[in-house]
Amino acid sequence: MTTQTLISDSQVLQARFAARLASSLTASTAMLPNDISERLRVARDQALGRARLARQAQAATAGPVLGVTRNGAAVLGHPGGWPRWVASMMPLVLLLVGLLSIGQLATHEQILAAAEIDTLLLADDLPPAAYSDPGFAEYLRSGPAL
Repeated sequence: MTTQTLISDSQVLQARFAARLASSLTASTAMLPNDISERLRVARDQALGRARLARQAQAATAGPVLGVTRNGAAVLGHPGGWPRWVASMMPLVLLLVGLLSIGQLATHEQILAAAEIDTLLLADDLPPAAYSDPGFAEYLRSGPAL
């Protein structure tokens, strides 16, 4: 069994137990006197309110939250009101910055290669006009005469 299957099975068992427990508690509340059931209702409302406040306080102090979708994909969220569209635009921004950097690097390398060729041409024994001479290609093919 995989970890995902074990987690899924555990959640199913917990849900079944919770449903059984809730149904037995609901059935037994019918036998309670009215004043006790009313006090239980008020206590339940107070407990739910305190739990809601505790969750909000925890979410406000917590950093980014890692969640999992139904398909098993990891989702990074931020409970403190950080807009989701900023988080969803970050990959696009990083992609654009990467593409611009690659373009700048390629242009820089082309400039360096052209500068190296120019340096070699200017430092050579032959004048630059010799390279445009039609007979120069024949000279290069035949090799220098010794």
